[in-house]
Amino acid sequence: MKKLLLVDDDRAVHVLVNRALENAGFDVHAVTTKQAALEAMETLRPDVVLLDIILPDCSGLEAFQQIRQRDSHLPVIFITGSGTSDTAIEAMKLGGFDYVHKPIDLDQLEALVERAVASRRLATVPVGMRDILEPEEKGDAFVGRCAAMQEVFKAIGRVAPQNIPVLIRGESGTGKELVARAVFQHGARADGPFLAVNCAALSETLLESELFGHEKGSFTGAHERRIGKFEQCSGGTIFLDEVGDMTPLVQSKVLRLLQEQKFERVGGNETISTDVRIISATNRDLEEMCEEGEFRSDLFYRLNGFTINLPTLNERGDDRVMLFQHFLALLNRELTREVEGIAPDALHLLMEYDWPGNVRELQSVLKQAMLQASGSVLMAVHLPDYISEALSERTSGPNAHGKAGDSERWSITSLIDQHLAKNPDNLYGDMLAWLETNLLSRVLQHTKGNQSEAARLLGITRGSLRNKIRSHNISISQVVSLNDEVDSADAPVEEEAEQDANEVATT
Repeated sequence: MKKLLLVDDDRAVHVLVNRALENAGFDVHAVTTKQAALEAMETLRPDVVLLDIILPDCSGLEAFQQIRQRDSHLPVIFITGSGTSDTAIEAMKLGGFDYVHKPIDLDQLEALVERAVASRRLATVPVGMRDILEPEEKGDAFVGRCAAMQEVFKAIGRVAPQNIPVLIRGESGTGKELVARAVFQHGARADGPFLAVNCAALSETLLESELFGHEKGSFTGAHERRIGKFEQCSGGTIFLDEVGDMTPLVQSKVLRLLQEQKFERVGGNETISTDVRIISATNRDLEEMCEEGEFRSDLFYRLNGFTINLPTLNERGDDRVMLFQHFLALLNRELTREVEGIAPDALHLLMEYDWPGNVRELQSVLKQAMLQASGSVLMAVHLPDYISEALSERTSGPNAHGKAGDSERWSITSLIDQHLAKNPDNLYGDMLAWLETNLLSRVLQHTKGNQSEAARLLGITRGSLRNKIRSHNISISQVVSLNDEVDSADAPVEEEAEQDANEVATT
């Protein structure tokens, strides 16, 4: 259970907070003085502290500083009364997480406390780079022995001690957040704050305010001054997830910060200095976005001080078996189950499935299956239906390379009719994906695997084509083999196709 330490001399606040957070799974321990809070920290080991700015035995700032001396990563949320927000803002400059006003908005409080606990986990839960099958009581682990993951581990070890920006690249669900946390925890700033911001989850105005803060009245709803993450995290590390989704305005301000370590709050004129290390992550093709004018090339070069590329789950080979075993052990503990293994038919389906959602999807599938299972072995019948359906469609219908089955040629009409019979909820997306796969495959057949020529015919950039080839799991060697044998006059084209195929294989 998550633990919250409440420090406030108002007993009514104790009752209110306890009732509000009890249903959210929090164990609330309430005290009234700074001294009682420091003593409670030793035994309770809270995940978050809710601290009144005015206490009977000292000021909230003094209590905050002593709390931080004992645990520098413990998130502290301040409770402020009327006219005391300036003090809370000063505390945030020193590393406080956020603050709430009295009377307390319970919905806002619950959301804020959940965010604080997530922040605590990011900064303190260790990320182990090992190949264990049994998870430890606390901590997350990269599980894998494949060459691609070994290169990731080496890259983390090389770049973590350096004070340079890191760009983590990979598809959704491959573990980019784990890499960011590992770089932070093994770096020179491990004792400083670590804050994460999802750039895709906020509008331009809210993201700009979240990163740089704002002055009172700077936009609609800006009722008071707020401290941004770059100011709050001085001396520490910021993780910018989905950095490719930043708007041009935010990109320009982040670029200046990287160049000068200076910025202004939204609506303000004061230049503020900070000292932060930026770790960013994206699943988008930033090079193509630079070509299209959607992302600043100068910002890309600044963020790309060191790149760590994460492989997809399908590129990790037998690591998948290790991941199955690892998550079984992890989920046994979480769900209080005793599943000891996976039946051969279920293992076959899991190994043949394409895993578009990568490791995140794998963990979700196993969790659903374990909730369905009643015995000690996970069977195929326990897996979500779409796993077996995807394999069935791949073997009997158009496969991943757009080749028709041996028994019949599939028309678009018959494929639509088959999907309609299953009462789908994403027919539009499914059909677009199928059509794009077949289009790319046919054009690559026509160009005998020459990606530059295929990109020209399609009217897209070569980088975009390579991303689509990767996302649809198109194998250039299999696409080229669909054609009749090329004659000697085409030998140079064939060599270029082989070179392109090697580039895809190493991407």
